[in-house]
Amino acid sequence: MLVAQRYDKIVKLVNEHGSMRVTELSERCQVTEETIRRDLDRLERQGLLRRSHGGAVSVQGEQPETPFSEREIMHAEEKRRIAEQAVKLIEPNDRILLDASTTAWYMAASLPDIPLTVLTNSIRVATQLSNREKIEVISTGGQLVSRSLSFVGPLAERSLDTYYVNKLFLSCQGVHLERGVSESNELQGRVKQKMVGMADQVILLADASKFGVQAFAHVMNLNEVDQLITDSRIDQRIVEQLQEQAMKVMIV
Repeated sequence: MLVAQRYDKIVKLVNEHGSMRVTELSERCQVTEETIRRDLDRLERQGLLRRSHGGAVSVQGEQPETPFSEREIMHAEEKRRIAEQAVKLIEPNDRILLDASTTAWYMAASLPDIPLTVLTNSIRVATQLSNREKIEVISTGGQLVSRSLSFVGPLAERSLDTYYVNKLFLSCQGVHLERGVSESNELQGRVKQKMVGMADQVILLADASKFGVQAFAHVMNLNEVDQLITDSRIDQRIVEQLQEQAMKVMIV
């Protein structure tokens, strides 16, 4: 089998199955696992698949992230109100986690200079808080995504394993009543899954435009959300269904 043929076969297998392990690809292509790893690295650089721990996943169906500069002005007034309400839930000496959403950035902009530990995977959030004397800021590090100015990938995920926080404030691409909370791509979805697993309280910040949307990568089920902060444009029927699931809903 020629190298080009092997590349085509690897991409086809990954797309057909959604994901494949190195060991499986090695058997199917009849080459060593080390050769497969080199092939996967090259195919990832070409944007044909994405490396994962022990293998590769398909990028078919993934949605490109909207650049931060565009998200910053989308539903900006609603996001500011949601952020201001979220800040009211923070108490001195809390350990909190802010994701790389624009709503989290609005939160950082309005945070008072009180004793806090803030963990984030957002360059914009970390920079916004850099002049606060009493707030300790910890960045996850990791693979930089320029469109969202966020850190993702294995290093960011391993960094999150090191910590524990009282409150997680995060946003998302979509909130679906049956399918839960979702993100635009797997890398963002995986890092947010890690965030959910390390927090006492999960506080979802989602303006009304996010509801009814099913994005590509699953983050969590709605029963993992402790509290939702949204805006007044949300359909009252959705609010009632969420409250039936014992979720606390705040409308601003």
